[in-house]
Amino acid sequence: MKTNLITREGYDKLKKELDFLWREERPEITKKVTWAASLGDRSENADYQYNKKRLREIDRRVRYLRKRLEIVKVVDYSPQQDGKVFFGAFVEIENEEAEQKTFRIVGPDEIYGRNDYISIDSPMARALLKKEVDEEFEVVTPQGKKLWFVNTIRYA
Repeated sequence: MKTNLITREGYDKLKKELDFLWREERPEITKKVTWAASLGDRSENADYQYNKKRLREIDRRVRYLRKRLEIVKVVDYSPQQDGKVFFGAFVEIENEEAEQKTFRIVGPDEIYGRNDYISIDSPMARALLKKEVDEEFEVVTPQGKKLWFVNTIRYA
């Protein structure tokens, strides 16, 4: 299940991607397709085939982004969140073997290409919600239950 929450930064990034694809890349690719089509035989025209394929990819992504941006709910920081783990928090945790991890809890649309973000839908994030500093929590993993401790929580 995909949660429809997103941080302000994540929303702005998706909006920027949509604007770039629609206003800059799509018109440029459309010109290339038109030019390649004017050359004649399209069946053996690599420029035409490649750019037509890229145009379909752009249109698919634009459709996805438009639909997604309509349904996501932007969650901004609130001072009431201080001291506890909620959506948008930067959290540092540690396990019994002194292994440390630091990450931010964000929406599922924001985690791609980032090693320091985890989805609110992940078991780790679900187990962390509403925890405070120095509190311990258990995460169920395929290898069994793991015990973790919250070291720090921040929202900036």
